[in-house]
Amino acid sequence: QVALVESGGGSVQAGGSLRLSCIATDYDYVNVCMGWVRQAPGNDREGVAVISNRGSTHYADSVKGRFAISRDSANNTLYLQMDSLKPEDSGVYYCVAERALWSLCRRNLETIGFTYWGQGAQVTVSS
Repeated sequence: QVALVESGGGSVQAGGSLRLSCIATDYDYVNVCMGWVRQAPGNDREGVAVISNRGSTHYADSVKGRFAISRDSANNTLYLQMDSLKPEDSGVYYCVAERALWSLCRRNLETIGFTYWGQGAQVTVSS
């Protein structure tokens, strides 16, 4: 079982930055990939970024060059640094995890095929 708790959401003007954090408990890191999925009102869920237990990363095209995913294995914490934010980045951001090899984890970014989900953190970017 994996428990995920996000923090760090908030409101910011376009061009600003926010950092999301996610503390993961009750699991081991073997073959566990983690990531972020977001959902804006009226829209489908969208994969944002994933990271393997060894630090490999993969991003949605919409956030490449602006967002950075990282993890602190010693503290079981996942991060998403979001810079140059745009109004279309607004939504609820979910921390997600899946016990999967990296090749499947990358595909999960498109299929949103994650087993474990946090409660979500609201991000609002105003123009």
